[in-house]
Amino acid sequence: MIRVLLVDDQPLIRSGFRALLDLEDDIEVVAEAADGAEGLALAARHLPDVVLIDIRMPVVDGIEATRRIAADPALAQVHVVILTNYGMDEYVLDALRAGAAGFLVKDIVPDDLVHAVRVAARGDALLAPSITRKLIKRYVAQPPSLLTGTGLDGLTEREREAVALVAQGLSNDQIADRMVISPLTAKTHINRAMTKLHARDRAQLVVLAYESGLVTPRNA
Repeated sequence: MIRVLLVDDQPLIRSGFRALLDLEDDIEVVAEAADGAEGLALAARHLPDVVLIDIRMPVVDGIEATRRIAADPALAQVHVVILTNYGMDEYVLDALRAGAAGFLVKDIVPDDLVHAVRVAARGDALLAPSITRKLIKRYVAQPPSLLTGTGLDGLTEREREAVALVAQGLSNDQIADRMVISPLTAKTHINRAMTKLHARDRAQLVVLAYESGLVTPRNA
C-alpha cells in the first residue's frame, strides 16, 4: 500500500486529489494538511511514502517544507512531489535542489496523477524528457559551475554515462538500450552513482548533472 500525504492550502484541491487516489486499491491518503508546518508534523507522524505538496502556502512554504523533509534522516524514505499551477513554475528548480522527486501540474489528468504517485513511491524522478528540456532552457542554460567535492570525479565512466542519460529524462529500460546493458545493470550504475553523490533520488542526479557540467543544454 502506497501511503500519501496531501499538503495544499486549497481544500478543493486536496479533496479532489483524495477522491481520485482513494479509488485505487494500492494507494491510501493517510492525512491532509493546509500548510507546510502542519505537513511537516503529519509527515513525521505518518511517515508517508509520497507527499504531494503545494509550493505557495502560508506558515511554511512547499520548498522549505521539502528541504526540511529531505534533511531529516527519519524521513529518508519519504518522496516529495511538488504541485504547481503552471507547467514551469519559477520555483521548480529550487524545489528540486531542496530534495523534491519532481513536480506535477494541478490540472493533471487522473490516470497521470495515479501513475505519478506510483513512480514517486518507487523512488523514480517525475521528470519527462520534455519537462527536462524546458527546465534546462529556462533555469540551467548557464555556464557550468564545475562543482568540486561532489563525488562526480569518483564515478566510473559507465556511472557517468548513466547519470548523463538520467539527466536527459530516460527510463532505466531506455538507458539500458542506449548503453547496451541489462535494465538491472543500468539500475545498479544509477544507484551506485546516487550513493557516491549523496543524491536523494533521480531528480537530484538531474540537478547535479547540469550544474556540474556533466551534461549541457547542447548535448541534452
